[in-house]
Amino acid sequence: MSNTYTQIHVQCVFAVKYRDCVISPLWKKRLHNYIVAIAQNNEHKVLAINSMPDHLHLFLGFRPHQSLSDLMRLIKGDSSEWINKEKLVRGKFRWQEGYGAFSYSRSQIDAVVKYIINQEEHHHKRTFLEEYIEMLEKFAVDYDSKYIFRELE
Repeated sequence: MSNTYTQIHVQCVFAVKYRDCVISPLWKKRLHNYIVAIAQNNEHKVLAINSMPDHLHLFLGFRPHQSLSDLMRLIKGDSSEWINKEKLVRGKFRWQEGYGAFSYSRSQIDAVVKYIINQEEHHHKRTFLEEYIEMLEKFAVDYDSKYIFRELE
């Protein structure tokens, strides 16, 4: 075959360290734009991005020239550095280690985009922890509850 053809759609979910609610509505759009630029600079297509004060959802048309773990390391590391350089939070901003990544078929794209865009509405009905565990179970991902994002204390 003379070329590589793929169709890979992945939703990534990751949380702020200690689930601190520090992503402000005042600058979250700037954060989203920064993360979109990182993904695009790495030749991936962002289909949707949204965040709540303590976590972020990113839906990608993913190209396999790069590992997902490398892309997530860049996105989380570079965006943390940017937030700290811009002094958008008191103290030091960090993302929690790890992330969730869930794959979808082409026929599911519109529903996933809508789901991500409407995050605020979803979180009136359930917490991030409930949402995340539901995703893990829906995708039959084996997980150890001691490594799951914890409820805020």
